[in-house]
Amino acid sequence: MNIFGVFNIHILVPGAALGDYTDPHCGGKQVIVHLFEWKWTDVALECERFLSQKGFCGVQVSPANEHVMVSSPPRPWWERYQPVSYKLHSRSGTEAEFANMVSRCKAVGVRIYVDIVINHMAGKGRQGTGTGGSSFNADNFDFPGVPFVREHFNPYCRLTNYGDPTEVRNCYLVDLTDLNQGNEYVRNSIAGFLNTMIDLGVAGFRVDAAKHMWPRDIQGIQGKLKDLPEGGRPFFYQEVIDQGGEPIKTSEYTGSGYVTEFRFGIKMREGIQDFGRLGQVVDYGWGMTDSAHAFVFIDNHDNQRGHGGGGDQLTYKKPHEYKLAVAFMLAFDYGFTRVMSSYSFSSSDQGPPHNGDNSIKDVTVNADGKGCGNGWVCEHRWSSIANMVAFRNAVAGTTKGHWFDQNDEVAFSRGNKGFFAMAKSGHMDRTLDTGLPAGQYCDLITNCAKKITVDSSGKAHISINSVDEPVVAFIVGGARSETPAGTSGGGSSNSQTTTAASGSAPTAPGGWSRTVIMVEKQTNPGQDLFIRGGLDHSRNTGCSQNAKTSACAIPIRERSLGTSAHYTKYNAWSNGDNFLDWYGAEAGQGTYHGQVAEGTPAVWTTNVAGQAGHSDLNTYGQHYWLVDVDMDCSRTDGGWFEIKAVVNGQWEGNIPTPSTCSGSGAGSPPATTSNHWARCGMLNVYHFGSGTCEIKTL
Repeated sequence: MNIFGVFNIHILVPGAALGDYTDPHCGGKQVIVHLFEWKWTDVALECERFLSQKGFCGVQVSPANEHVMVSSPPRPWWERYQPVSYKLHSRSGTEAEFANMVSRCKAVGVRIYVDIVINHMAGKGRQGTGTGGSSFNADNFDFPGVPFVREHFNPYCRLTNYGDPTEVRNCYLVDLTDLNQGNEYVRNSIAGFLNTMIDLGVAGFRVDAAKHMWPRDIQGIQGKLKDLPEGGRPFFYQEVIDQGGEPIKTSEYTGSGYVTEFRFGIKMREGIQDFGRLGQVVDYGWGMTDSAHAFVFIDNHDNQRGHGGGGDQLTYKKPHEYKLAVAFMLAFDYGFTRVMSSYSFSSSDQGPPHNGDNSIKDVTVNADGKGCGNGWVCEHRWSSIANMVAFRNAVAGTTKGHWFDQNDEVAFSRGNKGFFAMAKSGHMDRTLDTGLPAGQYCDLITNCAKKITVDSSGKAHISINSVDEPVVAFIVGGARSETPAGTSGGGSSNSQTTTAASGSAPTAPGGWSRTVIMVEKQTNPGQDLFIRGGLDHSRNTGCSQNAKTSACAIPIRERSLGTSAHYTKYNAWSNGDNFLDWYGAEAGQGTYHGQVAEGTPAVWTTNVAGQAGHSDLNTYGQHYWLVDVDMDCSRTDGGWFEIKAVVNGQWEGNIPTPSTCSGSGAGSPPATTSNHWARCGMLNVYHFGSGTCEIKTL
């Protein structure tokens, strides 16, 4: 009992172990995008046409449940944060449209994370009908669409003192009717809502206003949730605004998953003003969340409007500074990242672009693909943001090194896997130590229009000469291209070629023949390698995305490699994989715990006898990914075909020239392209991103 009356009693309940809620279930990919206020139909399209191609992990969508409809100001954005029921019928669409979106995005390797509002229902003073047709009266605590009644809410007290944790968690935030999550019925109702979405394929949740709920109540709800259909606990990241001046800390919530780290955005704003401060952007003297639980971003839908601890936040309205900040965040070695995708607004309450009937406008994409129309900004499509997703994915698990900071220019490496540089003025001309292996690299930001040469000492000349794109980034393993050079869409560049060594070589078989491909690539835990290929669409007719009818797809039959646990994913993805083609999973191709294949699957192998993954075909070493199939050689180009590897949604880059293949099967391929050339009926061995290879008879 206290001055506010009797509140929920907090009993520690058995829950999931620490860390169970930190897996986003996206194959090791590292970046989420918040498509704020998008319709479900447009989210599905964006997953298919862009996000999957760029390697995004997933999408945070706006609250999916039924909510109030506010007429003044005309349909503000915040009406989504005043629930009426847990029906999946919101301003973004119906339950059927929501389910279709989740399914379509998951099918192309992009997961959906839903912003959930479970701290409260609609605010006092509101009554009427919600977006799904449910009646409600907040003053009477009457929400029949759930149903919730007065006994399911905390006694009324208005939150005024953020220095009192009990008041913050039990009183009414801006008069929103505060649910008692310690009540078992309330917990069950919320868990039922979340389980419905889990059944539909949702991979996790952003918990709105988590700071206003007791951590043990969140854990109590989590304990009632199902595992995902593919296995594992749902991903959780919790909104806790901790800027160091209040008693509630982010560390209280790390047992339930990731926690939003608002101080990172503040530090980045200061760092972009003064590059000399970027080296200390993660200052644990501020009590910032540990990297394993920090969910980081530059801006979000609240603080870009001055809400939720906002004020003078970097947003799309300052595009140059914003590009620098987001690119740096994606290059840096801190936390799990989310990028913002906004609509243009001039007032803090302004809702999404809408038609005359207040329905949300379609998202239209500009002709250059780097922005959107109809009032949508789509900063996630800006090159210095979108193409940095590949960088973040490629360098996962490494730390920064070779730090350079001088005259508003910053550069650093990520282990020996990537190098990043940016210049405040948009101009930089320096030779720097990259820590990367010698070779020629493609600049991700320009899709390989710019190339960087690293010499034998690890140094490279870094040049930036664009205020619009004031960053450079490159990774071991190649460039991020929209599509491989062999597809009808073309590659980022065809200026690089692959030429096998000339000389006599055995003739390729004319019919079906065993064909082996091996690609050497050390990956991060949770990553898998796939092969795509066939015939070059630009050089052949009758080619299409439908593998069954495409003249450029080559029929294959997967060969059994084993039945031990090591081959479980390979065997699952091989089921229904009937063609080598350029477009990822085929219709009807098998999945592994709901994870969709990204092409023809390869399995990790080693040459160490007795070790899991040992293969007699691998006489080379660790980390050789193996594809072993029977191939219809009659569908190749004189026995030749082309391939590229895909890891974690990222294409292998253009293969450098000159490239020479050794071995008894090496010869002269029919053309020069930016892909690996392979021979049907033979053993083909490659190194990811390298032009050296070996082709020999089996």
